[in-house]
Amino acid sequence: MAMSSYPVLCYGPGCRTPAVYKIAARWSDGHTEELKTYALSCPDCLAYWFNHSLTKQAACRLAAGETLEVPGIYHLERGARDRRLQRLVDLEGRLAGP
Repeated sequence: MAMSSYPVLCYGPGCRTPAVYKIAARWSDGHTEELKTYALSCPDCLAYWFNHSLTKQAACRLAAGETLEVPGIYHLERGARDRRLQRLVDLEGRLAGP
């Protein structure tokens, strides 16, 4: 089945720029694992969405047996599964601040 061609846009209010980053954290309930998406972002909105995601994750309550890692920044690739997305650790370090 072919992928639809709709644009994936940044989550920024009023931002109509295509998203190039996925901000997500690895989540597991002990049986299933996935990337929990916090935001899709363009380069201009990335710092806001990354820091917002860190704040949201810190306030997250987990059920017994659940794990949730700190959010990371991934290069968004159309049609690529989460496991194939490249994590941009250097960019995370620059945006997380001191």
